[in-house]
Amino acid sequence: MANELSNLAPRPGARKAATRVGRGEGSGKGKTCGRGTKGAKSRSGYTHRAYFEGGQMPLHRRLPKVGFTNIFAKDFETVNVDRLAGLEAGSVVTAESLKAAGIISRIGKDGVKLLGQGELGVALHVRVAKLTKSAAEKIVAAGGTVEGDLPGQA
Repeated sequence: MANELSNLAPRPGARKAATRVGRGEGSGKGKTCGRGTKGAKSRSGYTHRAYFEGGQMPLHRRLPKVGFTNIFAKDFETVNVDRLAGLEAGSVVTAESLKAAGIISRIGKDGVKLLGQGELGVALHVRVAKLTKSAAEKIVAAGGTVEGDLPGQA
């Protein structure tokens, strides 16, 4: 027999017929239909919460709670000065330009913070939310300009 669409069928035993409940005692699933007698689970419309453990103290309450979330924490994406060395001289460095250049994958909720690790050989105009003193010194030493929140300034 040829393998054609008209001859395709599942292998014998691959598909099992659904159990038809409530079709007489002779079926083995008549009367109470496999639900047992009495109790909430035997009633129609019964549902339970996914984390309910039958009255036992649930796992999420048995386990110890640790740590906390600081709601005042700042979310900066950090970049070191040496990552800027590949940029074109004289270009303006902003959070958006860093993302477009592929230097950062996301812009933090509070922007970008520039850190002072590494060396910089090109003059850049840097305009970021925050930067360290060492980063600012290296940018100015390379002939660039800095706009941003420097530490220790009021």
